[in-house]
Amino acid sequence: MSRSRDLIGLALFLAVGIVVLAVGGRVTATSVGTWYQTINRPSFNPPDWVFAPVWTALFIAMSVAAWRVWRVGGLTACRTEMGLYAIQLAFNLGWSVVFFGLRQIGWGFVEMVVLFVLIVATGLRFVRIDRIAGWLFAPYVAWVAYALVLNGAIWVLN
Repeated sequence: MSRSRDLIGLALFLAVGIVVLAVGGRVTATSVGTWYQTINRPSFNPPDWVFAPVWTALFIAMSVAAWRVWRVGGLTACRTEMGLYAIQLAFNLGWSVVFFGLRQIGWGFVEMVVLFVLIVATGLRFVRIDRIAGWLFAPYVAWVAYALVLNGAIWVLN
């Protein structure tokens, strides 16, 4: 694979991740300063400023992971992995829409359970193709596990 094709591929994976992150951020912004401030949250809820840098780092890591898998097998040979990656991205964005856009805490929890399963499945598929790509998903798995517990606690409290 040529170096220029490699760099263009990386740029495209990063661009897709940043677009999904930005759209999710815009949806989140519709409620984070208003509705979200009025609901009951558990004591382990982090300060609001933590979320943007954490999600930014996670989206960069998952974009690099997907790019690494793509470099090894391309879209055809890694059809399952790229499909899982795309679906989990959609569910990631979907959670922002359901939780913050629609303000549906319970359905957000259900959606995040599915998202978590998709993330784990994607990471497990990635690690079989490229060990580093799989490990780049580990912080994402950990953060979404924490977010799942947080979402569940918010649901119980409200």
